Amino acid sequence: MSQPKTSSKSSSKSKSSKSDSSKVHKLALKGSSKIVNEFFEYSINTILFQRGVYPAEDFTAVKKYGLTMMVTADDQVKAYIKKIMGQLKEWMYGGKISKLVVVITSKETGEHVERWQFDVQIFGKGSKSKSSKKTTDQENAAPEASDTPEEKTEAEIQSEIQSIFRQITASVTFLPMLDGNCTFNVLVYADADSEVPLEWGDSDAKEIKNGEKVQLRSFSTSNHRVDTLVSYRSRPASFTPLQLGGINSPSSSSIAGSDPSSTSIGTDPVRDVKAEILANWLHTKQEERVWTFGGAGEGVFMKRAKGSYACAPHGVQSDGTGLYQAVTELNVRCAMTVNTRVIKYILERTTIPYVQIQSGLRLQVIPDFEALPFCQRGQSAAFIASRGMLVVWQDDPKLLLERSEFIINALMRMMCGSEYGYDAQDIELEKVLGKNPMVDVEEYDEVFDPTGGRDEGPRDVKIWQSAYCGLSILLLTTAIGSGWRQIAIEEVQAYDMLRMLFLVCLPAQVWLSLFFFQAVVGNVAQIFGPTDQMNENSRYYSGKAPKRIHRDTFGAPLPHVTIQMPVFKEGLRTVIEPTVRSLKQAISTYELQGGSANIFINDDGMQLISAEDAQDRQEFYDEHGIGWVARPRHDPKGEHGVRPFVRPGKFKKASNMNYGLRISCRVEELLNQTRRGEGWSQLDENIAYKHAMETAMAEHAGEAWADGNIRIGDYILLVDSDTRVPKDCLLEAVSEMEQSSEVAILQYSSGVMNVTNNFFEKGITFFTNMIYTMIRFAVAGGDVAPFVGHNAILRWSAVQKIAYQFREEDGTTYDKFWSEETVSEDFDMSLRLQSANYIIRLASYKGDGFKEGVSITVYDELARWEKYAYGCNELIFNPFIKWFTKGPFTKLFRSFLRSNIPLASKITIMAYIGTYYALGCSWILTMLNYFLIGFFNGWLDHYYINSFRVYFAIVLVFTVLGNISLAVLRYRIGEGPIMGGFLTNLKWIPLLTIFLGGISLHISQALLCHFLSIPLEWGSTSKESEHVSFFVAISKVLRRFKWSFMFCFGMTAVMITMAFVLPEDWQIRTLIAVWPMGTIVVSHFLLPIVLNPQLMTFTW
Repeated sequence: MSQPKTSSKSSSKSKSSKSDSSKVHKLALKGSSKIVNEFFEYSINTILFQRGVYPAEDFTAVKKYGLTMMVTADDQVKAYIKKIMGQLKEWMYGGKISKLVVVITSKETGEHVERWQFDVQIFGKGSKSKSSKKTTDQENAAPEASDTPEEKTEAEIQSEIQSIFRQITASVTFLPMLDGNCTFNVLVYADADSEVPLEWGDSDAKEIKNGEKVQLRSFSTSNHRVDTLVSYRSRPASFTPLQLGGINSPSSSSIAGSDPSSTSIGTDPVRDVKAEILANWLHTKQEERVWTFGGAGEGVFMKRAKGSYACAPHGVQSDGTGLYQAVTELNVRCAMTVNTRVIKYILERTTIPYVQIQSGLRLQVIPDFEALPFCQRGQSAAFIASRGMLVVWQDDPKLLLERSEFIINALMRMMCGSEYGYDAQDIELEKVLGKNPMVDVEEYDEVFDPTGGRDEGPRDVKIWQSAYCGLSILLLTTAIGSGWRQIAIEEVQAYDMLRMLFLVCLPAQVWLSLFFFQAVVGNVAQIFGPTDQMNENSRYYSGKAPKRIHRDTFGAPLPHVTIQMPVFKEGLRTVIEPTVRSLKQAISTYELQGGSANIFINDDGMQLISAEDAQDRQEFYDEHGIGWVARPRHDPKGEHGVRPFVRPGKFKKASNMNYGLRISCRVEELLNQTRRGEGWSQLDENIAYKHAMETAMAEHAGEAWADGNIRIGDYILLVDSDTRVPKDCLLEAVSEMEQSSEVAILQYSSGVMNVTNNFFEKGITFFTNMIYTMIRFAVAGGDVAPFVGHNAILRWSAVQKIAYQFREEDGTTYDKFWSEETVSEDFDMSLRLQSANYIIRLASYKGDGFKEGVSITVYDELARWEKYAYGCNELIFNPFIKWFTKGPFTKLFRSFLRSNIPLASKITIMAYIGTYYALGCSWILTMLNYFLIGFFNGWLDHYYINSFRVYFAIVLVFTVLGNISLAVLRYRIGEGPIMGGFLTNLKWIPLLTIFLGGISLHISQALLCHFLSIPLEWGSTSKESEHVSFFVAISKVLRRFKWSFMFCFGMTAVMITMAFVLPEDWQIRTLIAVWPMGTIVVSHFLLPIVLNPQLMTFTW
């Protein structure tokens, strides 16, 4: 650390009066000097923190001037500053100081890179020569000195000081980034007759050669005036080809501590050149369209890096309007002003804070550029009342012009209609909207709810599904009854009570057969039954969109929506960014309709990926205004962190969301303790939020990372990292929830978003679409809606109501919302909500607007089925080891049986769960059938049905009747032609046959692992296509499926031996014994090979 020095380069002074008659003035001077001295101390600390001279973790937060100020916690730096301030205090009281300067110097080059200058004027003392040149910044320029001080209250002085510190904080938006390897010096300009300590000495002025200067605000007391100026080394405006080759971008700084967002990136010359070119090109287009008069506060901004923008024209950066600073603080990708006479005319005649641009859509009006960073970013545009212009911003530079033109044309259509040639049909809205510059929403008044969103009352309950369920049980009873009839006949002919042992099989037989008979009835109903209910609204189903609430009749601001998205290690640019862009389009629509929304990401991969990738994520989140929380890695032994940390759960999604919600709730709790006075502003709320966030982070001892807005709104839209949502979905979702207070979850029917062209993903796409069609048909008929864990909107108050308290080992208690003890956290949430007298509803009126990703590899799809099977067993049965203490059935299952879910729905749910047990035991029963039929065919009781008959029935019901009914149903509800649908269904029969026939071993493994308390864990599903060579894919298949291949080869050897090697009396060649076993073996063998695109493409 450089020693502090003092310079005595001030001009000659006039001595102030020292008569005893000025005692009151001296007391006032002492108080004023104390204010200035404190200001200097906090200024030095703020500059060191904001400019990154020392790491952020070396600072601590304190309250001062109504702001959260950062002061150093480093002992050496504290001692250094204390020493300076002690001497400064003595000189200030004596009226000896004219200037204080903080100089930041590069350690490597010794070059001065920044110079912060505070000029001190004492009223009543002879004027000193001005040290700084006049600037063109009229807003911040200091007025001429006056010997007559203006009387001010402490509140007025504090307000002026607040403005300076806010400007110092905002200076990072225009000052060049420092490389982090800097030191600082403090220079004090004292009078020539001042007593100087020995350790102080003269110094040069440390001026910055060819530097740029920016005049900041000033403040004054009864005796002092302090003017602030910052000068800095300017960067080149452009690069020549020769310069490009000789410039090395500094590497990114590493992440440390609990505030990773404090890192910065180096300059990229190529990116800077691209930004300059784009900015000038857009400015040319701006001038072509006559959207600028060439005045101050007009131009185009293109982001180079955070806090640095390329501008066109170049003078807009320092034209004194504050537009550049506002855009940099807004932190958008690109922005442009639009200044036309029409806009000026409209703004001159409006006093309300919005302009109607389309039926149902209003664009915000803000007072001036300073309000721009605090506006609703999602609207992507704002009218500036004081300037009479429009500012438009976008994430994609290609869409900036289209969005601007759309707003202007929409204004003309709204104001003038077709009279002046701006008919709604003149512009191909869909073509424009396809580029997403704006939103496509309904423009008809009848879509709005004139009642203001009051509860619509109870809906009708459909009973079709109950009738189908009753018919299924009737068929099941008849089938099983026919078997017992056969036993009764046998008992009459040959009495043997051993036949009564078949009663032991009855519960399992009923359970495993139930879904089969439901499929029979359901298929017939889809062909011949009613379908009108799929386009109607009922208690558990919405086939028609609700009447939309309107901000003018709602009686309050529209509800705030938080979009919660858990992520892991997915690719930022390939997976997360496209999803965020889709979400931001929905937010933009909702904000234009009068609502507000924020994105809240629970990032479970942030602390696992490399520092560079983590920094990329943070910068992306910051640019898009995303709030996020990242918890530590799984570290039970504390080898990688400050203390041990456990990520609970077999599937980490639930604990990830719980962790994020826990921090959010803590921040909200701290904010609720804040007293808000009459003059409380949004800026005050932002400061209070920042302080609450810092406190919450400090309570986690640096283990958690978080930034942005993580507060939870009235509703949560839960999405996955590979989701697409309709642009106009939030208002309808909120409207339905407001009109149906009993609904806790509104689950949207989803389409599928494909990321590859491989046949396996397309096959799973077909299967997923088929499942959603079946769900819609069942729920529309009166079944309870499922909650699938994504693409659903949740009522936050209801989720809080069913939260449960968790106590940590240290005695700390907090609420958990999602179950971490089961992999089926969505079913657990659904059950707890329904037990609290809420309902789940399925909405299909958005069609395939909501899209979800599906498995793109056979590994992921197999893991998904294993997880579902494990979760189903977890819901019903305790592990064997707990049967003697807790019984065989779980508390959750007993709660399910006692819940107020309709009986027919309980039966349907149990039938669905039974399919996993039927699939899991199929290989065991088929192998048993192979030996029983092979050795004892003709000797078995007639109650026994061999596997060949079961196989034939499954083919008849699911493969034949199922595909016919699916094609007919889709034709009847208008989703496609009957023959085209049927041919599409036939196309995917081979893939589904192999897959469903080859998963039995894997499902039974998952079921047994839970029964035997063997731990299993699953990661997130792969969202990106992975290109691997044929030989790498082969080795992966052999590792993953070695036990399946061993079973296949072993069983094949047994079947060959039983057919050709053993004596004839012991041979098994009967078709009804061999065929079912053969299909099991072949399907298990082919599953990882023919359903693996990585193998079937033969990539070398």
